Amino acid sequence: MKRQLLAGRLGPDDQVDIPTSKDEQRTLLQMVSGEKSLDHGIGGALTSLKKLGVYPSEFGIDLLVVAAHVHAADTRISRAEQSQDSWTREIRLVVPVSDPVRWTGAASTLTKALNFLTGDRWTIGFRARPPRFATIAQVAPPTLIAPPFDTVSLFSGGLDSLIGAIDLLEAGATPLLVSHFGEGATSDAQGKLFAALKKHYDKSSFERLRVGMTFVDGLVKDVGSENSTRGRSFLFFALGVFAGTGLNKAFILRVPENGLIALNVPLDPLRLGSNSTRTTHPYYMARWNELLIELGINGRIENPCWDKTKGEMAASCGNQALLTKLAPNSLSCSSPTKGRWQGLGIEHCGYCLPCLIRRAALDSAWGAGEDKTTYTVQDLRAKALDTRESIGKQVRSFQYAIERMRGRPQLANLLIHKPGSLADEVTHLDQLADVYRRGLAEVADLVDGVETRPS
Repeated sequence: MKRQLLAGRLGPDDQVDIPTSKDEQRTLLQMVSGEKSLDHGIGGALTSLKKLGVYPSEFGIDLLVVAAHVHAADTRISRAEQSQDSWTREIRLVVPVSDPVRWTGAASTLTKALNFLTGDRWTIGFRARPPRFATIAQVAPPTLIAPPFDTVSLFSGGLDSLIGAIDLLEAGATPLLVSHFGEGATSDAQGKLFAALKKHYDKSSFERLRVGMTFVDGLVKDVGSENSTRGRSFLFFALGVFAGTGLNKAFILRVPENGLIALNVPLDPLRLGSNSTRTTHPYYMARWNELLIELGINGRIENPCWDKTKGEMAASCGNQALLTKLAPNSLSCSSPTKGRWQGLGIEHCGYCLPCLIRRAALDSAWGAGEDKTTYTVQDLRAKALDTRESIGKQVRSFQYAIERMRGRPQLANLLIHKPGSLADEVTHLDQLADVYRRGLAEVADLVDGVETRPS
């Protein structure tokens, strides 16, 4: 096990020496392909936005370059191989940016956000871009009509982001939807949903930025890759802010996520660390908004659905007919390809944590039997679910949490702090505790009576 250093390079002539310590393994991350084209999807994103009349700022580009370093480290440094506890890695980044002084001033906030998000120990340093890349951002031509977008919204292909997009379009907004894609299932869901929205709202000028970013296996010599991807939301948020800086006005990046998932309170005492994601947690989002202020970026990140359960989001969607039609094409499952060993295609498993919340939400919003999504395990009550296997673990965890809440509902006020402290972040703690209780009650209708036991 070693501490890992990823040092960014902008072109083959960028040869600034980055000293390493004795216990550190250095990997050079080349950010340029060809003469002056930014690699790893960033150059393509700039080209796509230029076609839409959107020209991100230098700090917006910096942020995406930082996110590329984070994403490379997160996905190409194995936790099992490079940590003492099979989870916590020690990672140092040195990133070339437009204004290293400003970025160094924001490093503490950035580090807090990443440590909280991924559970690793991050150290981040900055250096000036080489002269040839001192300026990357382009200025919009003075004759160009301002882009029509009045907000930016993340569009993951999931049910929550679909509801968020429909609600914006029904309200007459013109959003720029931002998607990151990796494996094919997610990309397919995003493509189908966006095409359907364009067809339905054919008078709207809304558009989408779609960016893929992957790094080759073996990027870090003699180190395996990592598939936990806890840092993916940093890239997703960075893409949204990157696009927002090109609107030339104050912007809001909307991150539609139901309150139960945003809080992600551990369902049982074992669901901490690797089992507790924090992608839209209020603490994490607060650090992002601090970071934007420190960088002088005129934008803010908001979750408009923090006080709703997933079922409440579905029930209050501005176009129920359209949501009913498109929901089966949205993708909530944590592992939609795991049925392949049974000869199945890409579909929802029906028993992972996101699937259970989704099923309960649509039953709550529309009534049992009205959800037309195909689930590998369609009937949770057909037979006993094995709690030693993934098919029964999540159901049993929900049953445990629900029973505990029924006995002591006031526990919610304490449990919402388990993933991370909220005391200094929000003033609506009672509302957060209540959305947690309501979220569990929603799932209870689905899992009550399901038999779970070790086989």
